[in-house]
Amino acid sequence: MKKIFALVFAVMMLSLNGLQAQTPTKTTHVTKSGAPDKRYKENKTAPAAEKGPLKKDGTPDKRYKANKEKAAK
Repeated sequence: MKKIFALVFAVMMLSLNGLQAQTPTKTTHVTKSGAPDKRYKENKTAPAAEKGPLKKDGTPDKRYKANKEKAAK
């Protein structure tokens, strides 16, 4: 009886394991030291843009030098 119970239990556990949803994992390339490998696009980060003061509506305030230089470039 114990063998039958163990067999039924094992089959149930294996079937439940197969029914679980598997989410795809995003693979990131890392170096041997564990740091992100910058040769790949997903590991490259854009440089933080220098921001000047903004107006209430969220647009750059052109009265300040930091915002004027961005428009000229």
